[in-house]
Amino acid sequence: MKFGASLLTWTLPAWTAETGAYAIQQSAVYGFDVLEILLPPSMDFDAPTVKRQLQAANLDVICSLNLPAFAHIPFHPKEALSLIKKALDQTAALEATLLAGVLHGGIGVFSGKPLTAAEEDTLCEVWAEGTDYAQKLGITVAIEPINRYESYVCTSASDVLRIIDRVKSPNLGLHLDTFHMNIEEANFYDPVVTAASHLKHVHMTESDRGMLGEGNVHWNDLFRGLAEVNYAGALVLENFSSSIPGMAEAVSLWRPSKYDAETLAKGSLAFMKEKAAEFGLI
Repeated sequence: MKFGASLLTWTLPAWTAETGAYAIQQSAVYGFDVLEILLPPSMDFDAPTVKRQLQAANLDVICSLNLPAFAHIPFHPKEALSLIKKALDQTAALEATLLAGVLHGGIGVFSGKPLTAAEEDTLCEVWAEGTDYAQKLGITVAIEPINRYESYVCTSASDVLRIIDRVKSPNLGLHLDTFHMNIEEANFYDPVVTAASHLKHVHMTESDRGMLGEGNVHWNDLFRGLAEVNYAGALVLENFSSSIPGMAEAVSLWRPSKYDAETLAKGSLAFMKEKAAEFGLI
């Protein structure tokens, strides 16, 4: 099992050459195996340079993308597919094999009603073509459900699993995030074992986005499920600290964080490794 840090662990959710280099450096210094790079919707991203930096730091890489409003699939399917293909191209250029993230709709975009059958049909059509493109590049795609306050398209594991069942692409999977699970799922065990081999990526996030193990997430249930399904993906830390200038505004972190980013990363990585060892995952 490999343990990763998200770009957001170290810096704002807006890739630049400078912040990216810093995130790579910090991930290596603090002992992570993987950096998850949140690709910018502009796709202003120098993949060859980043690839060299990752290799020098001895880090593996996972790519993610959160669809922006202009690529909300139910409203803008052509724009969404175009952006998804560009993200897959960047993922391939880094020689990464996974593209994860909020790939069902724009964060914060709502229709004012529940997802309709026609909207779900559109989602399936986009991902049938998107995963075909990804498969040619040797890339697996993992869709992340997020909470009801940020999306109406996919808010639970079952929503994504229904899409996976309809699309029937072998390289389409589920990306779970424990912050969103804490809001939308009945528990932390059932979604994992129900997904089984469809589970390709996990964000490790405490209920308050703080130090792992100090909030409401039922970590033993999560790890019990991961062990039962022989989860082979990475566990990637995605917690936020207000010690990073601008982070509060970027992710609605309105109360001062108890810990700075470095302390959060160090403590949370130790927690992940301890739990993984306890449940026989390492």
